[in-house]
Amino acid sequence: MLKVKILEHTPNPEKVIAAAAKLCYSAVGVDEISEGLSEESTAKFIKMLSSYGHESPMEHVSFTFAIEGVSRSLTHQLVRHRVASYSQQSQRYVKLAAFEYIIPPAIAANEECKKIFVEAMKRDQEDYDKIVEILKAEILDKSIEKFKASKNVEELTEKELKSLRSKAEKTAIEDARYVFPNACETKIIVTMNARELKHFFRHRCCDRAQWEIRDMADEMLRQAKAVAPNIFIGCGPACVKGPCTEGAMTCGRVIEMRDKYNNL
Repeated sequence: MLKVKILEHTPNPEKVIAAAAKLCYSAVGVDEISEGLSEESTAKFIKMLSSYGHESPMEHVSFTFAIEGVSRSLTHQLVRHRVASYSQQSQRYVKLAAFEYIIPPAIAANEECKKIFVEAMKRDQEDYDKIVEILKAEILDKSIEKFKASKNVEELTEKELKSLRSKAEKTAIEDARYVFPNACETKIIVTMNARELKHFFRHRCCDRAQWEIRDMADEMLRQAKAVAPNIFIGCGPACVKGPCTEGAMTCGRVIEMRDKYNNL
C-alpha cells in the first residue's frame, strides 16, 4: 500500500520565499528583510511571484518525503526529475527473503491475469533464493581457499568464517537481484525544492501520467498544500491554471481536473 509522509521541510517556507521576493523588489537590507511579513503580506508576495512567473525564490525552500509501497517501475520514472535528491532501499545490501510487489489495478481486477502475475512473482522469489544459495556456496568455497592460501593456515576461526559467509552472501545478492521484476516494492526518500515540486506536479498529476506515480504525486501535493497552501495553490497538471498542454493526447476532462486539484 502506498505511504507518503513529509519527513521535514524548510521552517516557515512561505515566509522564506516572501523574504527572498521582498529582497528582489525592494531596497531593504538583510536586517529588515523579514519585518512586516504578516500572513497577509506573505501570501501577497507569493501570489505576485506566481503571476509574474518568477519562481526562483521558491528554490530556497525544500520538502523531504518518505515514500513506500511503490514499485521499481515508479522510481525509474521518478528519478528522471533530476533537480532532486534520492535515497532508495538497496537491493545490493538488503536481502529480499520475501519480496513485496505492486499489482497494477487492471491486473488485480482480472482473475486470470492476477493468477498469472502472482505465480510469476512466486517464481521470481524462488529463482532469486536458488541463485543466492548457489552463488553464495561457490563464492564462499573460493574465498575460503584463497584465505587459507594467503594466511597459510589449514582451518579458519569461527569469526573469520562468519565474515567470509557475510561477504559471500552480499556478493551473491548483487547479481541475484537481476531476477526481480519492475513490480518489486521499494522505499525511497525524496527531497525537492518547491519550484521543482511544482514542475513535478505539472507532469505527474496529469491524467496521462502512469496511474502509480500519479497517485503518489497527488498525495505529495495534498500534504505539501497542508504545510504551505499559498506556495502550492493552483498546483496540479498544467490545465489547472491554463490550457491543456497535451495537444491531441488530452484527456478532455479539463473542468473535472480543475475541480479535483482546486479542492485537493
